[in-house]
Amino acid sequence: MTALPQLRTDPLGGGPEAVRSSSGRRSQALRSRHRIADRTFRGLAIICGAMVIAVAGFVAAELLQRSLPSIQHFGWKFLVASHWDPVTPDFGVLPFIYGTAVSSAVALCIAVPLGVGLALFVTEISPRRLRSPIAFATELLAAIPSVIYGMWAIFVLVPLMRQYVEPWTIKYLGWTGLFSGPPYGIGMLTAGVVLSIMVVPIISSISREVIAAVPRHQREAALALGATRWEMVRIGVLQNARIGIIGAVILGLGRALGETMAVTMVIGNVPQIARSLLAPADTMASVIANQFTEATGDLYLSALIEVGLVLFVITIVVNAAARLLVWSVTRGVPARVHAQ
Repeated sequence: MTALPQLRTDPLGGGPEAVRSSSGRRSQALRSRHRIADRTFRGLAIICGAMVIAVAGFVAAELLQRSLPSIQHFGWKFLVASHWDPVTPDFGVLPFIYGTAVSSAVALCIAVPLGVGLALFVTEISPRRLRSPIAFATELLAAIPSVIYGMWAIFVLVPLMRQYVEPWTIKYLGWTGLFSGPPYGIGMLTAGVVLSIMVVPIISSISREVIAAVPRHQREAALALGATRWEMVRIGVLQNARIGIIGAVILGLGRALGETMAVTMVIGNVPQIARSLLAPADTMASVIANQFTEATGDLYLSALIEVGLVLFVITIVVNAAARLLVWSVTRGVPARVHAQ
């Protein structure tokens, strides 16, 4: 005899309709819980994003409010004037903008080749047993406080710059005008060297992770076509990792722009615009650190806060320019990927 299909019944005595109704209620309750969880997660994510924007807005608003007396008194002259005299009082932020830009540029000129080269060495050339120690030692540099870098620079780097490096640059590169004047040991060049040491770990660590993420078949394909190791690195690795390397450089630039203590201890703290990199100078962060506790008048204090506002705006502009640069590099990449 053929067995008849058995209908599932509810243990409490209900028929198939009761079973379907109970299952539907459970599914509806489960969907309801999922909707609540999704809405909760969405709300928390929106709150977190809004908090970041709110904090940045509050900082900008506070800086703007505190610097209003200086803005109303000096106007646009504050951005283009090069005189800084608390006695008069007469203030201009141009020497500090110049010092910040030049010291950061010097730091990047030194740190970018070293950082990217170190990342390539660890990922492409170094034996495997040495990769972890080298990476650990590099990242350890990022954990050292900036005041320690400043103390090391005063006792070690400044004498080396004064006795060996700066006389050599004056002798062989003095004709450029960038390395002229007496070798003090402190100045823009020394500050740039210290900043480069502090920036190298950031650029190297991020570049190393980006280069390591490049697919292995990119390297193997280049080598299979007869490329040398350098051609493989240039075409198969750097070409694919350039976006991440740009991001690493931008993060290093952000560190260089806002660095305070190490730069304050070796740059000389003289508000002047000099062509020579050996001359003493000052930055926006260092002038705030040096003179904020000495500001006696309201206008003096407001001028220092306006310096902070200018640094805040410059940081935003640099990050916006970086995003624009990354977009200009990456636009069309998804289309090319899909086309392949």
